[in-house]
Amino acid sequence: MRVGILVNPLAGLGGRVGLKGTDTAEIAARSLALGAIPMAGARMALALRALPREVTVLAPAGAMGEAAARAAGFSPRVVGEPAGVTTADDTVRLARAMVRQGIDLLLFAGGDGTARDVLVAIEREVPVLGVPAGVKMHSAVFGATPRAAGDLAGRFLHGRAATVAVEVMDIDEAAYRVGSVSARLYGYLLAPYAEDVVQGVKIGGGRSDCLALASIAEAIAQAVEPDRLLLLGPGTTVRAVAERLGVVKTLLGVDLVRHGAMVAADANEQAILRALSDGASATVVVSPIGGQGFILGRGNQQMSPDVIRRVGLGNIVVTATEAKLAALHNQTLRVDTGEADLDHALAGYRRVITGVGIVAVCRVA
Repeated sequence: MRVGILVNPLAGLGGRVGLKGTDTAEIAARSLALGAIPMAGARMALALRALPREVTVLAPAGAMGEAAARAAGFSPRVVGEPAGVTTADDTVRLARAMVRQGIDLLLFAGGDGTARDVLVAIEREVPVLGVPAGVKMHSAVFGATPRAAGDLAGRFLHGRAATVAVEVMDIDEAAYRVGSVSARLYGYLLAPYAEDVVQGVKIGGGRSDCLALASIAEAIAQAVEPDRLLLLGPGTTVRAVAERLGVVKTLLGVDLVRHGAMVAADANEQAILRALSDGASATVVVSPIGGQGFILGRGNQQMSPDVIRRVGLGNIVVTATEAKLAALHNQTLRVDTGEADLDHALAGYRRVITGVGIVAVCRVA
């Protein structure tokens, strides 16, 4: 069993610092200047630890794969020369090199941009599986978490998972930063599939049910004490809450609100931690991603593990329309904070506000 691995070391850098992606070298440099810490290699190592030990791992030198393989206890066959600042061309070149050497599966750590590069490199020559490490992941090629990706890779290598053609989607990051989401289909990759461990393609909200959103907004406005600091997550559902509170919501950012006034718009992790530093009581308000169910760890990485612990696990309010919940597999919610202990603590059953006096109870996987 031969697995090729690829790590995009720049993937996900823009998340906690509020830059919503790192598709360009300029944004990556800005993210690092703001204190972003590369996490893609560590997430790949988590996935690799789930693989059978008899697997032969092929990996590019250094941060593009070798370091993650060694961190997971493998002695990889190194492919290609070390790269300085990695580019999409490096991903394409090295993916093709590993395919030429004969691999059964290509495992990559990155986001939608990396998935597009892999599509350019190999199309459907070999099966591919993504370890989620980006800020935005609309594509269906990713495992739900790094560990889930590793588990699925292991199933596939032992002949216990079939492959299907899955969508590679991406959005225009420049438009995304100013609040516009328009996902485009770039093509299909062949990927192992098991319904319980893949994240699925993101489903847009379409035409919102205005009455349902208004009912949700009213329910939260009635439930939250005005002197609490509200951390309002991204999305149209939470935007309705903000409008009910009398503030203009950053559609794709995290906003801080108290007493019906904006404390900080489009706040990054450090801005949120500063606002919490005085010990103020706070509440997080989030809504699951349509079709995927993630409430934390996708598009709202500013709400980092440090932020979540500071707020308290009991002060997380989840809200969604009944239609959005109905579209989720088994109405299951998901978290992928980057810390396994915290994900475990968040798992279980959680109340979801769907309107005034209406609450659903959903499992958090």
